[in-house]
Amino acid sequence: MNGQEIIATQKRRRQFRVRNRLKSGRPRLSVFRSGRHIYAQVIDDTTGKTLASASSLETALREKVGNGGNCAGAEFIGREIAERALSRGIKQVTYDRGAYRFHGRLAKLAEAARAAGLDF
Repeated sequence: MNGQEIIATQKRRRQFRVRNRLKSGRPRLSVFRSGRHIYAQVIDDTTGKTLASASSLETALREKVGNGGNCAGAEFIGREIAERALSRGIKQVTYDRGAYRFHGRLAKLAEAARAAGLDF
């Protein structure tokens, strides 16, 4: 295996470990980040459907967010996903950070979602 394959395998293992601990029956707030953008979605794992989503790529949010690759953009997306989830009657979720560490943009998104009313 080369270096990239090893890193990909380690990332899949971390992601599996995190998701395996999340089985609580609540909808899952899944977060993905890239270098320029951040994405969040609330997923019902029993039906496999996305209940609410927000990202820094949406045309309606793009002007307000500015750069989705920084903490300010992550905070805005956190507030937006909380508003959309609460409007659909979802108050309790579990936070799925995937293979990422809980710091920086992911922490800011979680803090903003909690401040906006989501419970996790």
